[in-house]
Amino acid sequence: MLTAELIKTIRRIEIRTRHLVNDSFAGEYHAIFKGRGMEFDEVRAYQPGDEVRAIDWNVTARMGDPYVKRYVEERELTVMLAVDASASGVFGTRERFKRALAAELGAVLAFSAITNNDKVGLLAFTDQAELYITPRKGRKHVLRLIRDLLAFEPEGRGTNLVLALDRLNHTLKRRAIVFLISDFLLPYEQPGTRAAIDRALLITNRRHDLVGVSITDPRETVWPNVGLIALEDAETGARVWVDSGNAAWRAAFAQQAETRITARDAAFTRAQIDHIDVTVGDDYVEPLLTFFKNRARRWRR
Repeated sequence: MLTAELIKTIRRIEIRTRHLVNDSFAGEYHAIFKGRGMEFDEVRAYQPGDEVRAIDWNVTARMGDPYVKRYVEERELTVMLAVDASASGVFGTRERFKRALAAELGAVLAFSAITNNDKVGLLAFTDQAELYITPRKGRKHVLRLIRDLLAFEPEGRGTNLVLALDRLNHTLKRRAIVFLISDFLLPYEQPGTRAAIDRALLITNRRHDLVGVSITDPRETVWPNVGLIALEDAETGARVWVDSGNAAWRAAFAQQAETRITARDAAFTRAQIDHIDVTVGDDYVEPLLTFFKNRARRWRR
């Protein structure tokens, strides 16, 4: 239900994100995700008058007759927000939970899309595909996405990145821009997990334009000396007591976090995926602008 507090939160996010889009992101988004001209549609038999440059030589060699590539004008794009709604998102030690930050980042990207007259949709996932909203245009549609990101209560607690990407690949029939928003707390060290994640990322990035957006809380990388505490895994419920006053334990905790981040970044690199890294409590505007500018600069080369 839409409580007064939820309505207030949605309104606050709309005002803040639309302000950012209008002042900072609209032009950058348009430069990157619009104006690429034509999109491949099909291959057809060559007809007199067709451009020789349009001949598909691979198909021509196989068929024995000339074939040309047919393109259609790229009038609009589809943006999909694939948001990790697992239990680990309900954690935050600076201002808000990771899940709330994911909702605001989704709002910025969604408003950028509709400002550019693009469609935007949502897939919220845990260890299952929880919520799918078909891409559409318009402010009301974006407000619905924000509402669902904030109020949706998933059934699952874990994270199945491979399942989520497979769902998108089977559902989206045309090429889309997919922003994968997650904390990427994944068991890379488990046998077969790394290979499965690599394959899912690679396939999705070939079919679509996949961008990873990772959300990290500072306490997931460095833990202070606060004495004896109980730590609970949000996704499994497993609880363990630790002595955070032990310097060796804190060093091992930091090393484990560094190993996990290295494995995450290596997975992005292997799949040739652009990556935006956002920290809870820090300004996310600069990382987003850096991503837009770096990609625009790369495409101008």
